[in-house]
Amino acid sequence: MTTWKTLLLQDSASPLMEQLMYFHDHTLMILIIITILVSQMLLSMLFNKFTHRFLLEGQLIEMIWTILPAIILFLIGLPSLRLLYIMDEMYNPMITVKAVGHQWFWSYEYSDYKNLEFESYMIPTNELTKSSFRLLDVDNRMIIPFNTQIRIIVTSTDVIHSWTIPALGVKIDATPGRLNQANFNINRAGIFYGQCSEICGTNHSFMPIVIEAVPPMTFIKWMNSNEYTN
Repeated sequence: MTTWKTLLLQDSASPLMEQLMYFHDHTLMILIIITILVSQMLLSMLFNKFTHRFLLEGQLIEMIWTILPAIILFLIGLPSLRLLYIMDEMYNPMITVKAVGHQWFWSYEYSDYKNLEFESYMIPTNELTKSSFRLLDVDNRMIIPFNTQIRIIVTSTDVIHSWTIPALGVKIDATPGRLNQANFNINRAGIFYGQCSEICGTNHSFMPIVIEAVPPMTFIKWMNSNEYTN
């Protein structure tokens, strides 16, 4: 999760987020190089006193500053398109979870194995324990196994919400009357926090998302416990 000393992105917990971070670093390096070169040229123009009074045109330099930006855009656009295809591709998901946004909480449905449904509310400040995170912890976490392809289907019952887990590189709009889907694969065990990223009303800041990634056997035991079964 993000802390006060986090300057860049959160540590990745999925292959998709790793690719997003590589693309971020790749683009940032290109931007830094362009900024340094343009700054150097501006400074040299400001501080030198040389002029070329017979210079009317420069075919070579015009060709360079036309072709070079095209190459730079190609170097940025190609990895970007590849990432878009990776994000939209479905790789035979083993588990499908449906997340439904409400004002102002989330509900989850596991319909693959049994009719398992539960609601996930933020824990009020006066009920927090010493190990809990204020405005982030919930009473019922979304439990899923790691190293397993997960499909998340997101919708809403009232207004537009957004189901977002930064460490997984997942952000999906929850739109009333529409099903949006995405897939992810968590590569390590842990607890991952997110929040609704669409301004949805008065308590928009109080509907966090918590995913707990556990070993597959632990997930099976949790499914068989019938704790949340209606």
